[in-house]
Amino acid sequence: MGAIELKLESLGIELPQASSPAAKYANYVIVNGLLFMSGKGPGSHAKGKLGQEYTTEEGYQFAREVGLEVLAVLKDALGTLDKVKRVVKVQGFVNTVPLFEEHHKVLNGFSDLMFEIFEDKGSHARSVFGAVSVRDNLPIIVDSIFEVEEI
Repeated sequence: MGAIELKLESLGIELPQASSPAAKYANYVIVNGLLFMSGKGPGSHAKGKLGQEYTTEEGYQFAREVGLEVLAVLKDALGTLDKVKRVVKVQGFVNTVPLFEEHHKVLNGFSDLMFEIFEDKGSHARSVFGAVSVRDNLPIIVDSIFEVEEI
């Protein structure tokens, strides 16, 4: 068990089983040491909009769930999370009502988890957008890019 997996265990964090793609695409692609992760939603498969069915705080938890899902796929892809050199870029698509303004607070659930697990290597560039509609009416979908050791 790698150092990151031991850290997860010490924090009482159990990763879900890595999800499979929902259609004809790859879960991830590695090019020149960068792992591009396909968009992931929360493991609970909640449905609905922030500002309507869900609060910002609930959205934060959904984004954290997405982070756990991403970590599970990373571990499945790399064999160990210790091969993650850095979280590079995070892009969130938050399913919201038109007047919702706290997208950044929702995506913090994902970002905070990356900092918690990878510390300085968890520091990343990011952007977040409100969406009028996302796949399966999920409350949030996150795309992410990681620098990884070649496998």
